[in-house]
Amino acid sequence: LLEQKHTMNPNEQSPYNATVISREEINPQLIVMRVQSDAPLFEFKPGQFAVLGLLGREPRVPEAAPEETPSDPDKIIRRAYSIASSSVERRYLEFYLTHVTSGQLTPRLFALHPGSRLFLGPKASGVFTLDRVAPEKVLVLVATGTGLAPYISMLRTMLVKETQRRFVVLHGARFGWDLGYRGELESLARLRPNFIYIPSITRPEQDPSFHGHTGRIQALLEQGVLEKEGGIVLDPSQVDAFLCGNPDMIKAVKVLLEAKGFTSGKAGNPGTIHVEEYW
Repeated sequence: LLEQKHTMNPNEQSPYNATVISREEINPQLIVMRVQSDAPLFEFKPGQFAVLGLLGREPRVPEAAPEETPSDPDKIIRRAYSIASSSVERRYLEFYLTHVTSGQLTPRLFALHPGSRLFLGPKASGVFTLDRVAPEKVLVLVATGTGLAPYISMLRTMLVKETQRRFVVLHGARFGWDLGYRGELESLARLRPNFIYIPSITRPEQDPSFHGHTGRIQALLEQGVLEKEGGIVLDPSQVDAFLCGNPDMIKAVKVLLEAKGFTSGKAGNPGTIHVEEYW
């Protein structure tokens, strides 16, 4: 999402100001990483992102594709990643990461383990938050892949106290083992009557153990999955939609929603469609 560079000379102190405190592998291409800042953690709103960085000299995982242009060993490679942890969690930030084999940073992040050091930006940023949504409106949170991360932060922060507002998460992935946070979301759906979790995979023939929805998220919406599973009508007077992840999914779902009267935000009007693209 974001790249900045900082040149480091050999006499400078390490630019690293945070430590990896846990690393959970969802599968070889997906990890959940928790990062602890050396300084008191900055405040953030659910849905915002933070910047992580590593020097170009840091090792990359063996399965990474060769870099077309080798990274400068003394410059920090920085990228922004949505925060998945609750905004009331003050000990660490959690990130849901996918391995981009041709990328500069994720092949280096995937080589980190508990105790590894890295750079953490000094603040959170982004407007992909719930600030501009009326409290009585249903939130339909649509994601592919690691686009789920900002919604995990929203749910962890808000479902503790929000017992009336309805939340729906639709999460698309290729296989069942790509559905990160699935266990947590299934538990939340059992415990919270105001929360619905709808996962779907697009390659069921290669994952016969998955028993749930199949097909692309936009197709499920066209088929009325929200009405069938939660009695929710896609009406912009009642619903705000958040879209995060694959740009093709976002484009298709936006077309579907706009046909129902939903609008994207403009100056002075937040609209009813909120978007965060992931590449």
